[in-house]
Amino acid sequence: MDITGEQHRNIRHNILKKRIDAHGNVVAMMQDGIGAPKIQMPLQIHGGRLGYDEEYCGSCYGADGNCCNSCEEVQEAYNKKEWALPENLDLFDQCQREGYVQRVKDEEGEGCNIHGSLQINKVAGDFHFAIGKSILNHSTSSFLVDLLALRDNNHFNISHQINKFSFGAQYPGLVNPLDDDDAKWVQGPVHGHGIYQYFIKVVPTIYEDVTGHVIYSNQYSVTEHFTNTTEQGSVPGVFFSYDISPIKVIFKESHTPLLHFLTNICAIIGGVFTVAGILDSSIYYGQRKIMKKMELGKYR
Repeated sequence: MDITGEQHRNIRHNILKKRIDAHGNVVAMMQDGIGAPKIQMPLQIHGGRLGYDEEYCGSCYGADGNCCNSCEEVQEAYNKKEWALPENLDLFDQCQREGYVQRVKDEEGEGCNIHGSLQINKVAGDFHFAIGKSILNHSTSSFLVDLLALRDNNHFNISHQINKFSFGAQYPGLVNPLDDDDAKWVQGPVHGHGIYQYFIKVVPTIYEDVTGHVIYSNQYSVTEHFTNTTEQGSVPGVFFSYDISPIKVIFKESHTPLLHFLTNICAIIGGVFTVAGILDSSIYYGQRKIMKKMELGKYR
């Protein structure tokens, strides 16, 4: 989201998520949320089971007149209707068939590796990673925190490590502060749960090499802050707030022309001869003065 009011939720394009265990080993790869292959003969919206000549259209259980073909779609429909979800989601046919509850319990203690890219406007804004799913509800945004095993906020762990973070293409000599191994934060028992924020100042940068190839990119500086939200009941997450600097930096590589190179060489050689001449004159006249004093007997 940015200051123009533009918002994008649950971004999936160019985003790849990998489930990882506590040791960082990949468990599974997905481009969407929790789910499993559906078993045969699901419950239809009309109340009967799916026939061989029918197209599947799951019930939303009164929350929506359209089809809800997955457990997440049923939860979204309930959230938009502002209805409370039952404690046991297995009461929904979709959740029961997908083994949703058990899958969430099996994933307790796991982490997530996220890789991808986002297109943003050149204005101040914010993007974040949070637990659950963002839902548009009556022109407002709310989070559907449907991870059953983690409904107690004390279980939320937003420990994270940033492997690479950049605004734009890489160019020679560019150093991104969050690419370092130090871009790591571990949530301890003293922190409680909360929001970890990165405040980023982005500086537009143009790099032109000696061949005339131009790279449009950005540099940035960053500060970090953790806010404990245990008492506030906010959804924990990692937030990146960025602001675009009005200053632009231009790097341009260039070769020194041959004439300038020769002129510089001549200047250096001339300077060496000049300094050598000054030293020679100083030594010569100093020596003569000493010899004259010795002849007059004034120098001992």
